[in-house]
Amino acid sequence: MHGRVEAPHSNRRDFENLKKLTTYLWEYKGRVLLALACLMASKLAIVAVPLLLKEIVNALDTGVGTQVGTGAGSSDNIAVSVFDAFSGNDVMLVGLGLVGAYGLLRMLSAAFKELRDALFARVRYRAMHKLSTEVLTHLHNLSLSFHLDRHTGSITKDLSRGTNSLSSIVNLLVFNIVPTAAEFLLVAGILLGGYGWEYTLVVVGTVGIYIFFTLKFSGWRMQFRHEMNRLDSLSNGRAVDSLLNYETVKYFNNEQREIRAYDEHMEGWGDAGVRSQVTMSTLNFGQAAVVAVGVTIVMMLAIRDVAGGVISLGDIVLINALMLQLFVPLNVLGVVYRGLQYALADMDLVLKLLEREPEIQDKPKASALAITEARIEFKDVHFSYLEERPIIKGISFTVEPGTKVAVVGPSGAGKSTLSRLLFRFYDVNAGSVCIDGVDVRDCTQTSLRESLGVVPQDTVMFNDTIRYNLAYANPEASDERVFEAARRANLDDFIAQLPQGYDTIVGERGLKLSGGEKQRMAIARVVLKNPPIIVFDEATSSLDTRSEQAILVGMDAVAKRATSLVIAHRLSTVVDADQILVLDAGEIVERGTHESLLNSGGLYNDLWHMQLGNESANAT
Repeated sequence: MHGRVEAPHSNRRDFENLKKLTTYLWEYKGRVLLALACLMASKLAIVAVPLLLKEIVNALDTGVGTQVGTGAGSSDNIAVSVFDAFSGNDVMLVGLGLVGAYGLLRMLSAAFKELRDALFARVRYRAMHKLSTEVLTHLHNLSLSFHLDRHTGSITKDLSRGTNSLSSIVNLLVFNIVPTAAEFLLVAGILLGGYGWEYTLVVVGTVGIYIFFTLKFSGWRMQFRHEMNRLDSLSNGRAVDSLLNYETVKYFNNEQREIRAYDEHMEGWGDAGVRSQVTMSTLNFGQAAVVAVGVTIVMMLAIRDVAGGVISLGDIVLINALMLQLFVPLNVLGVVYRGLQYALADMDLVLKLLEREPEIQDKPKASALAITEARIEFKDVHFSYLEERPIIKGISFTVEPGTKVAVVGPSGAGKSTLSRLLFRFYDVNAGSVCIDGVDVRDCTQTSLRESLGVVPQDTVMFNDTIRYNLAYANPEASDERVFEAARRANLDDFIAQLPQGYDTIVGERGLKLSGGEKQRMAIARVVLKNPPIIVFDEATSSLDTRSEQAILVGMDAVAKRATSLVIAHRLSTVVDADQILVLDAGEIVERGTHESLLNSGGLYNDLWHMQLGNESANAT
């Protein structure tokens, strides 16, 4: 589901998944049991309809036959006889009573069916609500490594199918399979009790052959549905990725490349869809043939027994009505089975996602972090994303309370990884990261991140208003505090020029804002949150020199009241740091103040003069 799309039929555990599904339904067990009671009442009523139909036919056949046998034989005499029977014949009265009961049973069957649906509606939608919320919560709880690997388009498609599959499974099981099974047992009982083993054997044999053929054939053709799902996820993922990276596509004129890739997936999806439809038509014909043979044999037995005087005309009407009632729902069993298989395949994706354990978890007895001094300590920290490629190699340093420590160095030196370790997006391989002497692995992640603020290198905004995005750091903040944070981040003049001001929509991922504007938004967020520890991760990398200087004033004002770890590429932003750490290939190669590092003539000195040269060249 992330990075690569697996065939949903691999390692399926349908029975276990169905057991898990019941946990979402059993919260409303009273409604479930009442709905099932309505289901059984509906089936009893509908199966009783043919029994009454038989009695009606037999009553009318006996009554009319008697009158015709004693009359003159003309149609007028028959009409008079029926009228006389209506006036006083007990047989006709019984027949009318049975007809009334027939109509009442059909109404009761429909009433119980609709009551069942109404009762189960809340159960179904609440279960969907609970599952979708649980999945989204679980996604937020999964570690950063999962989200770095995932394909957003594919996973959202799978989640949509998975959540909807819960409703499909409930509908198919409760409203199709269980009622059909109940009706089959009732019909088999009536046939066995009233007409002997021959009828029952034919019906049971027909149903058995039908189910065997359906399951085997449907199981074989499921491969085409799985292929459709796989290609559907791939195509959707490709489309979403290309739209999220719209500007990159435009930069390189690669619209046709993205469309071709999407088209290839969709072409495969269409081919798989055609094969799925052809095999479904074959399956439907096979099912119809089995049903036709079974019904024909049953009716032949009934005609034989009517001719031999074993059963009445009403009995053959009863048997015919029972067959219709049984095989009409059974005729869609193939569709139901296929739908159930598809829904189980989709559900399997979501349940496997829910079983995925977050790599970073709180310890069983983790306590909340209580900041007293806001001292940060990295103690002989080793870390690697991949075992064969170490990123951090035995780093140790301390950020004293209220001080500002900067980490600089070439790209790829491991600077931003320090921020991820401090926020505990990853756990160290060796050593420890501590705040006020507490290892970050020993406190809850929630309390840890409540104490930290960050201005990231790449600030992503929600597709909402500027006000919403600023207040995201502190949703309870008043408008006055939001405005003050914007002012301190040098945003107020920019916002004042916008027609809608703070109600301006920033676009998806903040695409309507420039890089510098987004970073100033991020700084304003930290101002609003006001945490005791702040990490500036390349906070001014997208700003021009004038904006940088304005922002530095705000950053310094914020940093004076907090412990600050500044990860910087532009050395001009860290000249006032209390200590500068120079990182190279995952190791601290130099440390000191700006002046001492310049005087040492090492890597920092080289980087400083390289940046001075570049800025001078850009200025000319």
